[in-house]
Amino acid sequence: MSSSEEPTVTERGSGSKDKHEDGDKKEGGGGFIEKVKDFIHDIGEKIEEAVGFGKPTADVSGIHIPHISIHRADIVVDVLIKNPNPVPIPLVDIDYLIDSDGRKLVSGLIPDAGTIHARGEETVKIPVSLVFDDIRSTYKDIQPGSIIPYLVRVVLLVDVPVIGRIKIPLEKSGEVPVPYKPDVDVEKIKFHRFSFEETTATLHLKLENKNDFDLGLNMLQYEMWLGDDQIASAELTETAKIEKQGITRMEVPFSFRPKDFGSAVWDMIRGRGTGYTIKGKIDVDTPFGNMKLPISKEGGTTRIKKDDDDDDED
Repeated sequence: MSSSEEPTVTERGSGSKDKHEDGDKKEGGGGFIEKVKDFIHDIGEKIEEAVGFGKPTADVSGIHIPHISIHRADIVVDVLIKNPNPVPIPLVDIDYLIDSDGRKLVSGLIPDAGTIHARGEETVKIPVSLVFDDIRSTYKDIQPGSIIPYLVRVVLLVDVPVIGRIKIPLEKSGEVPVPYKPDVDVEKIKFHRFSFEETTATLHLKLENKNDFDLGLNMLQYEMWLGDDQIASAELTETAKIEKQGITRMEVPFSFRPKDFGSAVWDMIRGRGTGYTIKGKIDVDTPFGNMKLPISKEGGTTRIKKDDDDDDED
């Protein structure tokens, strides 16, 4: 939950108490300087009552993650500020800090952050980026694939006529993931029809989710090489759920012309183990928003599996 603590007021032109006392003594028993001070204070209160000046209020109304990848998370903090005064008030500074279990993740200061309209309200957006490489290099216990708690602390400095400069502290908590790319592997290639002009087959892919949150697969884009020959590339819009720390398997049909390729394809056709490379990306929905995560595997080996082979053997 967000909170707006009691604003702190900084008085304008406050002087030393000892100096006031010395001045009073020098003026005699009348306490002239003290009387002047009280008079000015009374005038200020009367002006505040007559014109209607008051302290602004603020609240963290929302936190959004418009972009997240394995490299960074872009976070936007929405702060709603209400100005009850008949004149606009300047937002002098915004001081912010995001920490996790007391460890600073990022901080900053936004000067001259704008103006809040008279008797109005404004939503001020504070953009922040968390760079995961920096965080992991600083805090070794934060692992890829984990979900970490965070606390956003914001201090607003506003300048209100008559009242003076006011600090408004706010905070709101939440969670953010540190995404990890899924593991991809080719378990086998199953051939259905073979000819030198066109061969049809099915890739049996295994995707392993190493994150502490579910992935809702929307799209798979991949390219596959056998040796130096690219034999398949496609973009599939098949949907699937990959549970956290779970595995899902996909069957991807493809076709190619063996006569156009080199020795790696022929080694595979002869039943020999063949080195392969697969790379691409997946588009997934997560509890933290949409993500596009890379997939890649180099140096794997695969073999032929014919239609009449026993599917339980690999």
